[in-house]
Amino acid sequence: MEYLRQMGALIWKDVVIELRTRERIAAMGGFTVLVGVLFNYAIDPTVVEPQAIASALIWMTIVFGGMLGLGRTFHLEEEEGAFQGILLSPIPRDALYLGKVVANFILLTAVTILVFGVFTLFFGIQLGGHPLALVGVVLLGILGFVAIGTLFSAMSARTSMGESLLPILVFPLLIPVVIYGVTATSRLFQGLPVSEVDGNIRMLGAFAVVALAVGAGLFRFVVEE
Repeated sequence: MEYLRQMGALIWKDVVIELRTRERIAAMGGFTVLVGVLFNYAIDPTVVEPQAIASALIWMTIVFGGMLGLGRTFHLEEEEGAFQGILLSPIPRDALYLGKVVANFILLTAVTILVFGVFTLFFGIQLGGHPLALVGVVLLGILGFVAIGTLFSAMSARTSMGESLLPILVFPLLIPVVIYGVTATSRLFQGLPVSEVDGNIRMLGAFAVVALAVGAGLFRFVVEE
């Protein structure tokens, strides 16, 4: 119970700070709307069917927009020197990592809702007949993304290159999320049965679990170096 209480305190801190400053969510939300507006004028619906490319555009927006927020996961603590105080506290390192992951997951989920809203508004995207399966695919993809992104955000925050290093480290590791996420989302948009994406969902789930386990195990070495 103490472990969960410590995690909850960290999650609550990050969420409250973000609600007060709106620094990351404003950047991610602004990027999402900008992408939607640009593609609205760039795509000719008489030549390209928006429904056919919607899944790729949505996941591209989630990944690039999410990178803006994940890059600043530890920015405030590092800038004010508060992170050293957190490390000196008795909180387990894996609890610190998981707390940051959950806070980022909540933030990116909120932005993803905006992404779907923007693309539905501009392109009239049909979400298919299996909304629960679609939600599962998106949430598992986001979880794997933030599990990897949070770990490498801690690493890049302690280097001179800072946020510019994060995409270089993270993008190659996100290939499974992109491949299985885009494929499953596209099939669900087309109204195919859930059995057609069952394997993709399992792969996304396995990737998320492995990413969380590896991140929790390696986080100590990243922040204590």
